[in-house]
Amino acid sequence: MSTNKDILLKIDEILKPILKENNLELWDLEFVKEGQNLYLRIYIDKEDNVSIDDCEVVSRALEVKLDEYDPIEQPYILEVSSPGINRVLKRDEDFIRFIGEIVDIKLYKSRDNKKEFTGELLSLENNIVSILDENKNKISFERKEIAVCRLAVFF
Repeated sequence: MSTNKDILLKIDEILKPILKENNLELWDLEFVKEGQNLYLRIYIDKEDNVSIDDCEVVSRALEVKLDEYDPIEQPYILEVSSPGINRVLKRDEDFIRFIGEIVDIKLYKSRDNKKEFTGELLSLENNIVSILDENKNKISFERKEIAVCRLAVFF
């Protein structure tokens, strides 16, 4: 039986040519159990906004390849979508790409009686994420302290 990591590596390899052909990039890939169901979630991105048509093209092409290679033994639900406007930053490249943007950071443990911080993303250096908060204070966090970092959304 394949591990989750093995499955994700296989899916990544299957996806690469599909995404390249459609001028898209992989933002994230998840294979998770929620309730009774397993979900294979593919988050795609591109310079312009990802359209429903982009998601449909990737989904249809991927379904064909998944049927051909059959890398997942158990039943699952395939979802292809964009990372959304409040996308989660996970990889170093994500943090670097969005320097200058406003982010929301949630910590695993409280710091100064706070677990949530918002500010302009200044840098990622040596696994230290730095932001400038609304009071113009520079605050730095080790990556391992951060439960989730996502782009802030304002309405």
